[in-house]
Amino acid sequence: MADDRILVIVDDDAKFAATLRRSFERRGYEAHATAGPEELDALLTTVSPAYAVVDLKLAGSSGLACVQRLHAHDPDMLIVVLTGFASIATAVEAIKLGACHYLAKPSNTDDIEAAFARVEGDAETPLTERPTSIKTLEWERIHETLIETEFNISETARRLGMHRRTLARKLEKRPVK
Repeated sequence: MADDRILVIVDDDAKFAATLRRSFERRGYEAHATAGPEELDALLTTVSPAYAVVDLKLAGSSGLACVQRLHAHDPDMLIVVLTGFASIATAVEAIKLGACHYLAKPSNTDDIEAAFARVEGDAETPLTERPTSIKTLEWERIHETLIETEFNISETARRLGMHRRTLARKLEKRPVK
């Protein structure tokens, strides 16, 4: 088993990773941050973490590949996947590949630590009656496409098959964070 309080953060957003790293360090963890699979492989040659926080969508790769590498390195490692693009399919794949939990952003250090502590399922979890709305699905797809196009409004509108002004109006109603 890995050292008790060593944690690795895999996220291509350097500012977010640094903030999360500092927050975990204040809680007594030895935290390391990497931006993707190559850096992660290099880190795992020298460090054996007990915990990992992995962003699902990394620049040029999927966080699921990192989950698979981390689980192969240590099957007992507790791995939490964070994502701004939560979906049932990616949640299922993350769990199959070795993650113990899957959290939608925004999540903070408290949420992540709670996920590490709660690795067992809860059969008493209430079922929700409210399905995801069309507006929410539309917003998620717009935001995903914006990120893919590096926030180029014209290219995003073209890819989504809508007029640029229509997209601009939708973004004014719900600003991008």
